[in-house]
Order: sequence, then structure tokens, then C-alpha cells
Amino acid sequence: MTTPQKDKHRAIWASGDYAAVAADIIPSLGPILVEACGIGPGQRVLDVAAGTGNAAIPAALAGAEVTASDLTPRLLEIGQQLAGERGAKLTWTEADAEALPFGDAEYDCVISCVGVMFAPFHQAAADELVRVCRPGGTIGLISWTPAGFVGQLFAAMKPFAAPPPPGAQPAPLWGDEAHVRALLGDRAESVRAQTRTVRVERFAEAAGFREYFKRNYGPTLAVYRLHAEDPARTAEIDAALDELAARFRAPDGSMEWEYLLLTARRI
Repeated sequence: MTTPQKDKHRAIWASGDYAAVAADIIPSLGPILVEACGIGPGQRVLDVAAGTGNAAIPAALAGAEVTASDLTPRLLEIGQQLAGERGAKLTWTEADAEALPFGDAEYDCVISCVGVMFAPFHQAAADELVRVCRPGGTIGLISWTPAGFVGQLFAAMKPFAAPPPPGAQPAPLWGDEAHVRALLGDRAESVRAQTRTVRVERFAEAAGFREYFKRNYGPTLAVYRLHAEDPARTAEIDAALDELAARFRAPDGSMEWEYLLLTARRI
């Protein structure tokens, strides 16, 4: 499906270098999700909003038959290259998380690692996760929490960002257990949710986080580009990101980024 809003979403995530972000900062999250879902040989697995395969590639290496889907073709191209380098065989498919091109109950396990949370219409995306998962199958999600570092990053950028489409909900709500339970409703049981953190030691310098995300992270790039002709506004964004990093930064320069790990069984 192509609309101006979808095209904008693709452009945001194709900008920068999300593959670097996934590899440098959160390489552990994909394997954590694969383990939590018990993914192994013989399972049919769909990774929704897979990006460059942070979870899809480990799932394939665990022996599953994996389809990695994402709205952004550029991320799929990079993921396919990374999979080849690691000897992982899987299928890469362009797909909108809110209108997946897969059959009902087609997969044994449906996962998303900090991916589906960025689909603007949460209920539509959740309905698709449920629809393509077979009864008795597993839905597994890792999402940044509202109160954690990335949730607060989006809060810090909000005053500077373009307005979201009408009816869109903030991405970090997927990191709220009650919100996800409501999205899944009575179609899932055995819901297990745990708040965890990933330790980030990438940014030794105080301004390291800001500069790295200005170069590599699509949503941050979009905010800076929106105000590229306004040095005063750009300086305000710099200050907001520096304040955020200082708030979460430990004396040794490390940070703990909070996320919600949630698994559920499809009824």
C-alpha cells in the first residue's frame, strides 16, 4: 500500500543508518526475543517491521522458517546482505504492518523487535499480528517503554517534530503492558510481560549520543531536517537531546535503556 504517509514513513527509516544502530546498540535484543518465544527448528516465523533482521536472522539461525517483513525496502536489502554474511536463509518481503499480505493463521510465531511499535495505528497493527498467528501460536514483542530512554527521546523530540497523522498513537505506548493487553484483547492468553533494560556503553563522550543519532537514526534525522534552516531551533534540539542523555547517563558514561518483553499465546 502506497500513500503519502507511508512514503514518508519509508523515507524516514531509509535515512541515516539503522543497520548501524541495530548492530552497535541493540544486537542483544533480537536473540533475547527469539529465546523468549522458544523459536526453533520446524517453526514458521514472521518478523513484522523486521528492519535489517535483528530478530529475524537469529530466528533463522535457530532453525526456523522465517519471513522478515518491513515497509522499507532499503532495510530489507541491507538485512538480506547481513543474513548472507551470517549464513542465514530466510524470506524478505515488503509489507505494511497494518495490512500484512499473509494468510490467516499462517505462522506459528509472530514477532517484532522494536519495530511494529512504530506503526502509527496500534489497533490495526495488533489485529494483523493476531490474524496471521495460528491458534496456539506465540506472539512476541520487544518495545521501548514510555518512561525509558527511547520513550523519553521521542517525548523530547515531539515539540520539534511534524504532527502525526490524525488518530496515530505514540510508539512507546507499546512498551506499556496494559496498552498491549488491551490491543490483544480476548484473543490472547498466557500473557507474560517483563520490563528489562539493555546496557548501552557506546557513548563515552557527553555529546556522543546526540551526534550519533543525528547521523544514524531516521526519526532524529527527520526532526533536524525539518529545522535545518533555523539555527536557533536546531540549537534547541541539541540542548533537549543533551539534557536527555545527561539525565540517563551514569558516571562511567553508560546508560540503561528500558524495554518491555511481552509474549502471549494466540487463542
